Amino acid sequence: MATPVLRCCCPARRWALAYTDRGSRHGIGAPAGSRSSGKRGQSSVVPQPLITAEKPRKGEHKWAAVVGLEIHAQISSKSKLFSGSQVHFAAPPNSLVSFFDAALPGTLPVLNRRCVEAAVMTGLALNCHINKKSLFDRKHYFYADLPAGYQITQQRLPIAVRGSLACSVRVGRTQSQAVNKTVRIKQIQLEQDSGKSLHDDRRSQTLVDLNRAGVGLLEVVLEPDMSCGEEAAVAVRELQLILQALGTSQANMAEGQLRVDANISVHHPGEPLGVRTEVKNLNSARFLAKAIDYEIQRQIIELENGGEILNETRSFDYKLGCTVPMRDKEGKQDYRFIPEPNLPPLLLYDSASVPAGADPQQVINIDQIREQLPELPSVTREKLIQQYGMLPEHSFTLLNEVGLLEFFQNVIKETRAEPKKVTNWVLNTFLGFLKQQNLAVGESPVTPSALAELLNLLDRKAISSSAAKQVFEELWRNEGKTPAQIVSAKKLELMQDRGALERLCLSTMEEHPQVQKPTHVLTEE
Repeated sequence: MATPVLRCCCPARRWALAYTDRGSRHGIGAPAGSRSSGKRGQSSVVPQPLITAEKPRKGEHKWAAVVGLEIHAQISSKSKLFSGSQVHFAAPPNSLVSFFDAALPGTLPVLNRRCVEAAVMTGLALNCHINKKSLFDRKHYFYADLPAGYQITQQRLPIAVRGSLACSVRVGRTQSQAVNKTVRIKQIQLEQDSGKSLHDDRRSQTLVDLNRAGVGLLEVVLEPDMSCGEEAAVAVRELQLILQALGTSQANMAEGQLRVDANISVHHPGEPLGVRTEVKNLNSARFLAKAIDYEIQRQIIELENGGEILNETRSFDYKLGCTVPMRDKEGKQDYRFIPEPNLPPLLLYDSASVPAGADPQQVINIDQIREQLPELPSVTREKLIQQYGMLPEHSFTLLNEVGLLEFFQNVIKETRAEPKKVTNWVLNTFLGFLKQQNLAVGESPVTPSALAELLNLLDRKAISSSAAKQVFEELWRNEGKTPAQIVSAKKLELMQDRGALERLCLSTMEEHPQVQKPTHVLTEE
């Protein structure tokens, strides 16, 4: 058996229950003229209007949806999980491929220490039990972008199990109320990513890019504790914030660093769970919510029309706003899991069990990693509420926008304005301009110092609120002027000298004598 070696690598809608009449052939929400044949394997992919929950009438039965998630997060590491190949987004195709990544005979895996530490830290942040002994397995299946014909994963004994993810779902007409929800985490496991198949429909060919093959992934498996797209999206967003706070993953969904598979089924409460479908590779929280809500609705309509739900894999067509079949899962695929023969068990330690004289570079101490845990998003939000007296929804917005919290805190440090006024300007004016221009916080032409100076002028009543908005607009044009210079150039100062104000009024009246006396004559009828 191979000797364990660790490489050190620096980290560089709310869905309500839907009620339908089981006696109706088409069911609530079925489009006019649409029918289901009821035949196995046939299902409509035409987008349907959302089913809304109404007060049940006599003879009607409600449906309950069950949603579970499998989330794949790319680990922030300079090299891959089992090879020294670098990890870079958008690198030239097949430019970051080692012999091991290409599965050349005779190559052996060498475990990346950074990836193991990231898995342990993530498990601790998610209240998981960390297994001091975990195993690697081979999961066999064929894809053109999987050169070895198998994926190294942790099926039997993963690195972390039995955790929880707490999040808040916004409810109410104005989304001002929060309902706390806890989603159980079944396990977190380390595994390799596959390569990428690039389909060229124009030339009727598929090209393979192996740059991503072998990149380290954290697979976080959430128990089916969710019931709608909004709950799932909130859970994924909270996990994304946690990963970013830990530094274990950049979790940029647009770059494929966080991908979600959703398992969805519907059933009548009190009855066995229904047949589930899996919607694969969702890379947007918004699309995740839409895909789940559509799939819940599709299954309800299919069952109410007398059809049957297939155990299949589907994808989400964001242009049509619906899910479409990919492949049937009725015949369960045999992945032929076997122990990975080239990797020994992964052993972790706590402070009490570290072997005497062990090389620190070859030992991972769970307690040391626990001490390095940063402040988590839930704690940060609570501090914002307590320290600045802001509304809970404002604290969520500050954390949900990348870089916005840091911007806010920098403004607070440099201004004498009240936190409430700073919050209003950052979340309404500043964020509004960013949205209009489709810019990230880091791309803003207005710096925290400039906004702080503007708020100082407003706080000491040097300018009016309307004048402050004019100054902000000038700052946004990025003409290189400070707020004070803009105020002076445009003469936007408020006049504080009473004598000067009286002289200005007298001068104005003398220049316009025709408006000094009333010109209208009132007559009595």
